[in-house]
Amino acid sequence: MKHVLIALLLGSALSAFGQASVAYYPFNNVVSVSTNSDRGFWLDARMQTNTLFGSLSTTICPMINVSRQTQVNYYTGLGIRFNALNGIDNRDVLEGYSLHIGVRIKPLTFMPNLRIAFEIAPYSRKDFKTGNLQSFLGFAYQFKKRQ
Repeated sequence: MKHVLIALLLGSALSAFGQASVAYYPFNNVVSVSTNSDRGFWLDARMQTNTLFGSLSTTICPMINVSRQTQVNYYTGLGIRFNALNGIDNRDVLEGYSLHIGVRIKPLTFMPNLRIAFEIAPYSRKDFKTGNLQSFLGFAYQFKKRQ
């Protein structure tokens, strides 16, 4: 019974991963894992990769596709940025908020799962006193569910 339960859990995890998307933004040192970005509503989780223990800033972004076409998706969403390491030295875990406006382009028709991702994202600290305009340029790969 124990082995059957483990097999079912692994199967459902692999099935969920079959609809995942992974992106890398090399200029920002950000890795992103998201649900199926071809759907109307999807969730994106981003983590900085330029430091191991100095900062584990993570952004969770629920996204909405505004326009879905055969070669391009236009989307927008709000992001909440937090850092779990801030709790160690009694700082607030919540860091700030962002608004993401982006596009994922499928440039190669023979590789429709490979996408170029570009975003503009105004970011504000949690107190709304400071902020900056972030831009992201990278590559995304959309895994497809086996049929």
